[in-house]
Amino acid sequence: MKGSVGELGEFGLIRELTARITGTPAVRLGPGDDAAVIAAPDRRVVASTDILLEGRHFRRDWSTAYDVGRKAAAQNMADVAAMGAVPTAVLVGLVVPAELPATWPLELMDGIRDECRVAGAGVAGGDVVRGDTITVSITALGDLAGRDPVTRTGAMPGDTVAVTGWLGWSAAGHAVLSRGFRSPRAFVEAHRRPEPPYVAGPAAAALGATSMTDVSDGLVADLGHIALASNVRIDIGSALLDVPAQMNDIGQAVGVDPLHWVLTGGEDHALVATFRPETKLPARWRTIGEVLPARGRTTPPVTVDGAAWDKAGGWDHFGGSSRT
Repeated sequence: MKGSVGELGEFGLIRELTARITGTPAVRLGPGDDAAVIAAPDRRVVASTDILLEGRHFRRDWSTAYDVGRKAAAQNMADVAAMGAVPTAVLVGLVVPAELPATWPLELMDGIRDECRVAGAGVAGGDVVRGDTITVSITALGDLAGRDPVTRTGAMPGDTVAVTGWLGWSAAGHAVLSRGFRSPRAFVEAHRRPEPPYVAGPAAAALGATSMTDVSDGLVADLGHIALASNVRIDIGSALLDVPAQMNDIGQAVGVDPLHWVLTGGEDHALVATFRPETKLPARWRTIGEVLPARGRTTPPVTVDGAAWDKAGGWDHFGGSSRT
């Protein structure tokens, strides 16, 4: 499609965006009315929202609009899966400049739609607004299917800590892109389009996971949220973490210990959970540590091989650094 968003106009843009949406059984009434209607068989709705800001969370010279769409939907639906729920629908808020080529938001919607298909969810509607900086806001909804939500508060001493999905791949890809390269491609693509293990969340809930979260801010940081909420300590065994050979190669090239990416790199949206020690872990989950009794406020909530991880890492939106 030729022309800009401004030339297309608000209602023309909405028409083109909604034309790219396909329905799902959970979306009983989609775009075109004052609000959407989503089925809620469980009578409870899991909801999560997130915002991506150009220059802060993505760069158009690094990622296509389609990539940004996949990433925006993935990071929100990963939060739903981390509660033990099944993603059902997303709502999209979009701020774009009038001079932006009209193809950009349309390709963005293609990415959102396709990521929703991976998770079994649908796009239920949203809103578009003119603004100076591209901003993508996603609200994801999910269904618990009769199960209790898996929160951050249930970890107990003696529990096993396990993870499924990739760790450190997005951070390694970011390091590659920052140096002006585009390979190894697998790590670059992991940064552009995370692949959350959506089905693993409900599966872990069904097996009695005591706590769970997705790894968006870094493994140490996100396990720290569980440890503090559950009033426990968590120790990670570095030898139990997977550091692929190519990640080692990237680390040597940029002068970074790849273990740093695995422990502190976010945006892979792996799932990390705690289980009672007698639980047989679901397929593709691997043990990486254990839950221990709390020792007081002076002890770090998360340790690595029994010691504090004193290297910088983890994500804080107000910490002054950029993550794109």
